[in-house]
Amino acid sequence: MVEDRPNWRTGKLCYIEIPAADVAASAGFYRQAFGWNIRIRGDGAMSFDDTVNQVSGTFVPGRPPAAEPGFLIYIMVAEIQAALKAVTTAGGQIVDLHAPAAGETFARFRDPAGNVLGLYQQPGLADMEAEHE
Repeated sequence: MVEDRPNWRTGKLCYIEIPAADVAASAGFYRQAFGWNIRIRGDGAMSFDDTVNQVSGTFVPGRPPAAEPGFLIYIMVAEIQAALKAVTTAGGQIVDLHAPAAGETFARFRDPAGNVLGLYQQPGLADMEAEHE
């Protein structure tokens, strides 16, 4: 039997703390925009898991937002235009969009708490996801 768990290995990105002025609003944004699973940890903190249960994290109140891109985390998407619409519909703002000549498309957005994150359109992901629907 194959277990449904992350591929564990030293160096794997595994946990993210996202600053949140309003934890419930931030959780709602990421659930609506990206389909993240929102849950309450044993200590009562609101947490999340990404859509493939490979990365988890928590929303941290009282921490200033990562408002200027420095260390930047990107969220993988199948279709950048659909993701941009989902971000704005959920209450985020688009910071910029650029499409390198290599056929890969990137964008940056600001979540409702003011954090800037990136979107990365993975080539071929839309076709792969369509096959599994």
